[in-house]
This record gives sequence, C-alpha cells and structure tokens, in this order.
Amino acid sequence: MLFGDYQFIFHVKQDALLPPYKGSTLRGFFGASLKKLVCVLRRSECKECLLKDKCLFAISFETNEMPPFVIEPPLEEKTLYKEGDTIDFHLLLFGEINKGLPYIIYALRKGENIPIGKSINGKKGFIKLKEVRKENQLIYSEDLKKIDMKDLSELKLPDLSGKEQKISKIRIHLITPLRMKFQNRLYDDLPFSVLIRAILRRITYVFSNYGEKPEISYEELLKKSETIKQLEKDIRWIDLKRYSFRQKSKMLLGGIIGNVTYEGDLAEFIPLIMVAEKLHIGKQTSFGFGKIKMEILQ
Repeated sequence: MLFGDYQFIFHVKQDALLPPYKGSTLRGFFGASLKKLVCVLRRSECKECLLKDKCLFAISFETNEMPPFVIEPPLEEKTLYKEGDTIDFHLLLFGEINKGLPYIIYALRKGENIPIGKSINGKKGFIKLKEVRKENQLIYSEDLKKIDMKDLSELKLPDLSGKEQKISKIRIHLITPLRMKFQNRLYDDLPFSVLIRAILRRITYVFSNYGEKPEISYEELLKKSETIKQLEKDIRWIDLKRYSFRQKSKMLLGGIIGNVTYEGDLAEFIPLIMVAEKLHIGKQTSFGFGKIKMEILQ
C-alpha cells in the first residue's frame, strides 16, 4: 500500500485563535482549501456530481467509510498564534491519493485566503504554507516555488510469526483520544483483546481499500489476545468540542488517553501494533484521534 507521512509547515499571516486540540480545525481547513481548488461544479452536491469517482475532494471527504488520510495536529495546547508564529501538522495519506500530493500542496498554498479559527476582535486568522517535508526532506518551499516529488513509499505488513523475538511486557501510550465502540457502545477501558480487535479492524479496512487485503488469522489472534494480562492502567476519558459545518451545530467528541501496561506472550502482536502506530485506530482518525505509541518494557 502506498503510504506517505508529510509535514506541512505554515506561518501565521494574521493572528489566529485555535482550540487546544486542533485536529478538527485543521481537517476543516484542509477540506475547504482542497474543495476550493478542485471542485468544478460548485453548486452541486458531491453525491450528484458525475466527477465524484475521480475528484480528489470527493475521494478524500465524501467517502461513507474512513477517509484515506489522517491529520496529526500539533500536540501543544497553545491557542493564540500571533502573526509570524509557526504552526505545522502531519498529513498521512493511504493509497493512490499519494499521487495527488502536488494538488494537495497547491490547494493548501492557496488556502492562505481561507480564514481559520475563531475571530479576534472581529477578525479571523490566516495562515500561509511555507514548507512541506517528507522524512525531513524538502518537497516544497515558498522560496523555491516548485514541488520536488520524492519516491512514493510503501507500507507493508511485516512477518506476523513473532518467532524471532521474545517480548513479554509492553506499555501502550494513547497519545490522542482513542474513540471506539465495542459491543455497540463507546468503550472507556482497554483490555488487550479490545485493543487488538480495534487494530485488526483498522488494518483490514485501510489495506483492503487502499492496498491489498491482508492475510491475517483473525480468530486465532483474537483468541490469543484474551490470554494477555492487563497489569496496570492510567487512562481517562476526555471530551473535545468541535463545530460541524455540515450539521450546523456544536458536537462533543470523546475518547480515552493515557497508558496501559500488558504482560504475556506478546511477540506475535508486535508487528500489528507497529503498523497501527502509523495508521491510528478507532473512530475519527481523520481528526488525528487514535494515535498510539508502543514502549517495549521486556
């Protein structure tokens, strides 16, 4: 599966007031910028448009399932960005949409005329794209005024046998809110079996839709996951507010953050967790939710 992790770096043109968690705001800015550039039938709904199957905006934002991207916002809780400040985010792209990166860069460069955040004394904020990097290599800069596309990267599922390593204890850090449903309800605990179920669901969906369907022994892995013990946890539920322009209303999005420690025969699960670190897991991943980080303890 084609996979790209791109860092977009902006300078603030006019003071901007952003929320502490910026994933929803940056996703909205990305969507507005992309639609303004690529939409040719501006008065039509995407579902009625003859171009929807090829349109970069429709492919990214009008899918009924999980979109082919994740925005990783800056984790700082700073809200007031003054003129001249820098703000950046990572954009993760899955599959063929990586080939549309030049259009995405151009759209976000033109996004300097799209307001962002709440008003300050009646004025909205504006940001301007300065650089785009991939693995710290420069792809675009405002000074060069050209896009230097690097070779597209592949993300593959590694060997799942776990025969070459012995790992018996790990800690999973929930960096951004993990929002997931289990047995048809939002879950606020994280037994290892629930974590693995969420990881398998995410990997299966992303690879099946944007790459090749993975060959994984789901039932066997789920059965083994139930043998892994949860030693300790330090997690809490948090609610974040966002405004939905589509529904014209404020919404609460909640999830769990913190960390959980597990013990058992974990070797076979490590490759899956490593892939999940790149993909995020759970719901609302396009806002940056579900970012996890594994720490191997022994």
